Amino acid sequence: GLDAPFVTGQRAIDTLFPLAKGGTATIPGGFGTGKTVLEQSLAKWGHADVIVYVACGERGNELTEMLDEFPQHTDPPTGSALMERTILVANTSNMPVAAREASIYTGITIAEYFRDQGYDVALLADSTSRWGEALREVSSRLEEMPAEEGYPAYLGTRLAEFYERAGAVVCLGSDARTGSVSIVGAVSPAGGDFSEPITQHSLRLAGTFWGLDTTLARQRHFPAINWSRSYTLYELDGWFEREVAPDWPAQRGWALDLLQRETSLLEIVQLLGADSLAPAERVVLETGRLLREDFLQQSAFDDVDAYCALGKQHAMLRVVRATHEAMSTAVARGVPPDSLATVTALRELARMRSWPEAEADERAQAAIERVQSELEAL
Repeated sequence: GLDAPFVTGQRAIDTLFPLAKGGTATIPGGFGTGKTVLEQSLAKWGHADVIVYVACGERGNELTEMLDEFPQHTDPPTGSALMERTILVANTSNMPVAAREASIYTGITIAEYFRDQGYDVALLADSTSRWGEALREVSSRLEEMPAEEGYPAYLGTRLAEFYERAGAVVCLGSDARTGSVSIVGAVSPAGGDFSEPITQHSLRLAGTFWGLDTTLARQRHFPAINWSRSYTLYELDGWFEREVAPDWPAQRGWALDLLQRETSLLEIVQLLGADSLAPAERVVLETGRLLREDFLQQSAFDDVDAYCALGKQHAMLRVVRATHEAMSTAVARGVPPDSLATVTALRELARMRSWPEAEADERAQAAIERVQSELEAL
């Protein structure tokens, strides 16, 4: 069963919308929303024995960058070069259309080959849109009847045949071993329009949806995963309870709920201004900002922050929640919401991302105590 997560080290993914090992995810996003950087982060940090990266119709310089970068990075579990567990299927935009169609099948076949040896494999397809365009072009040359937006009528079938090859399996053979293939497919809809055929078919087929948002990308919020549109269909709370912390599902539910409340309050603020909100609602806005800026934002180019272990993710979320409760108590006591901005301990929370993994729990406890004492002194 799909009961263990494919750990990526990206907080927005592991905490809010985790992908199961052997599951499927789709990352639609307009141009410049950070699909390639996110896919490369998953290739660098994802907990898989083998990574198959299919550059299907990507820009050549992005692939060159990977070829330059990956041999220099070490793979944390093994200490050897990252390139040694990575397979690149190179098929850039200037290569023939027929090769583009083949590149996805090549990638998934290689992935299944390693899965059958008992490895956990992650297949990253960047991007399935270019593959769909190749299908469209081949189909028109064969003079087949076009369907929606000129794509062939069998587009959904082909995509389904690709995604259904993911899975966690018990391998045949005398020695007991299990293997898995997790598929992450990027989709680049023209103009960021999620109603186009490839995005819609992918949405129907994939178990996890990480929707990248142009507005977030323009605000320099990366990874630009829109928390109100994204979702996961995998039930992994039991694993996180056992392996990370018993209160993981409760913390995750709280964070998702608070982000939803913040979104609806921001609509009121845009119409009527922040002064129209009750003090308790002002606290929700402040906590929402902490969650977004200090927890969900993550730099792929920062040595410490590029990968965040699950224990540290949990510690950071615990700090934000305890801060929310301390602020709520202070405001209920009659502290004006505006004076919360003067608390230095709140500004210190921006440094959580640079905590060393080993000290995360102690640092979290210290941060919570500092916030509570400063708020009590107001």
